[in-house]
Amino acid sequence: MNQQHSFTGTGIPNAQDVGSSPVQQYIHRISVLHQSILDKSSPQLLYRWLAWGGCLLLYLLRVFFLVDGFYIVTYAMAIFNLNLLLGFLTPLELPMSGDDGPGLPSKANDEFRPFVRRLPEFKFWYASLRSILMGTFATFFPIFDVPVFWPILVIYWLILFFVTMKRQIKHMIKYKYVPFSFGKKTYGTGSSVKLAK
Repeated sequence: MNQQHSFTGTGIPNAQDVGSSPVQQYIHRISVLHQSILDKSSPQLLYRWLAWGGCLLLYLLRVFFLVDGFYIVTYAMAIFNLNLLLGFLTPLELPMSGDDGPGLPSKANDEFRPFVRRLPEFKFWYASLRSILMGTFATFFPIFDVPVFWPILVIYWLILFFVTMKRQIKHMIKYKYVPFSFGKKTYGTGSSVKLAK
């Protein structure tokens, strides 16, 4: 069976070719729209994080003032986002034990190796936003409202956060990398850079 598909300009098959049922065509149109929105939001760093902050604020207002519960859901979300933060702060290639590993050049003849994150910023934002939306969705089901003394969960999370960040900072100092680019010197901005011929 040699079935030919007509493709749109984006390399995605048309909705008519995806499946014969209207439900499959509708799901395909929704997935294309979803991907289109993600593609358009990718360069909008500030607006993406503002939307994330707004969703988090709405979630916190709902949990603490409207329903006054779902602290286990909030704790699970906080642990998941801490794990995402670790992936964002960690380099893609971890140095082997006993090896100097990748790092910034310290001499003029050293090779430059840029910092490549294990979890890119966009994926970090997207996974975190999805966790907030899933947590908000979970607050509509009373089965997830497990009674718990929430200050204990806050203390557990703070201890976990400080221990994890202490280990991460020691790793940064040991392998001499900084996962952020603000405050670093940039060259070639403001004027055109002439290439050597």
